Amino acid sequence: MTIGLLSSESTEIRKCFQLLKQLQEEIKALQIPNVEMNELSMGMSGDLEIVIEEGATIVRVGTAVFGERVYPDSYYWNEASNV
Repeated sequence: MTIGLLSSESTEIRKCFQLLKQLQEEIKALQIPNVEMNELSMGMSGDLEIVIEEGATIVRVGTAVFGERVYPDSYYWNEASNV
């Protein structure tokens, strides 16, 4: 499983997924006993089209289904807290 590079450049993001696909093919070619490389989990909602083009069989699409999550800063870091 991999997520892509945090970038606005789709060509750079695509390289991450191409590398994982290449690794999958190399491992398949080794024919290691009891090792199957049938699934390729890559990307998330924002990369959907790219990862499908690059061979993903599993994609995390939570944001596409449920929308953006909104967390106030205090959810992670409560500056008002005296702890």
